[in-house]
Amino acid sequence: MVKKILHIVRPRGFCAGVSRAIDIVNLAIDVYGAPIYVLHELVHNGHVVRDLVARGAVFIQDVEQVPPRARLIFSAHGVSPEVRLAAMARHIHAIDATCPLVIKVHLEAVKFARKGYSILLIGDRNHDEVVGTFNEAPEHTKIISTQSDANQVVVTDPSRVVYLTQTTLSVYDTAEIIERLRERFPSIQGPDVDDICYATQNRQEAVESVARRVCLVLVVGSKNSSNSNSLVGVAQRAGTRAYLIEDENGIHPEWVATIESVAITAGASTPETIVQRVRGRLEGWGFVSTEVEALPENVHFKLPTELTVLPVVRAKLAS
Repeated sequence: MVKKILHIVRPRGFCAGVSRAIDIVNLAIDVYGAPIYVLHELVHNGHVVRDLVARGAVFIQDVEQVPPRARLIFSAHGVSPEVRLAAMARHIHAIDATCPLVIKVHLEAVKFARKGYSILLIGDRNHDEVVGTFNEAPEHTKIISTQSDANQVVVTDPSRVVYLTQTTLSVYDTAEIIERLRERFPSIQGPDVDDICYATQNRQEAVESVARRVCLVLVVGSKNSSNSNSLVGVAQRAGTRAYLIEDENGIHPEWVATIESVAITAGASTPETIVQRVRGRLEGWGFVSTEVEALPENVHFKLPTELTVLPVVRAKLAS
């Protein structure tokens, strides 16, 4: 009998920004009690959202839905300056869970706008992160979502152009768009450090290193997770069948019935508990699992000062 192998790829799952955002909501509920309001999905994963709702988080789409003087958490994807001002106007106690790497892109947009540059923001125009970054300098910024956008975009001064990127994009697709922009605007500048986050790049490199050695790649993540969808694309680019699944119930038995090797990974907002449920389902179907560490990862982000100065939070962190 042929041995059926399941490769569990590392790094996978929660990145430092997602872990930080979830910790912020849980600590806020512990300290202040429910309800704690959260603007948009904290992270793009349905399991995480449902778990936080069960604890007392209330997810809303507009600051106007938050009662005056209530506590509101901005999601890991960031918000526009207008949202921050609207919260202040309603005397809302806001706690910022924006990923520090997203904040870096916001600051870059502000810096280049002040210098009079045209900003070409590469990303999904409907993604919360892109909406927030765009609105830091809307009069200077144009969103580039496709090669067609890159071909057609017009700027005021071709000698003063910069590109920035959404942090969760496919490294490969982004590189192709940047290459086209460089052809059209030879003087274009980029950020000092690549905007695509370390976790996105690490997970894509890990999948690429394994994909060609297996028959199928399963990416555990939600459909609206940009980085999870990017992982599917990376595996497919390597020539391997790949599917995005929400959890173990998303696996079609016929996908794995006649193959000998599967790799599973998870987007940066996917809990490890869900990965283990997927693992268990496949092991129940005869697969023998093995951990595959493609590269090490050990990144942590500090919690917001407004939480860490509280004695009760300090005590929890110390325990």
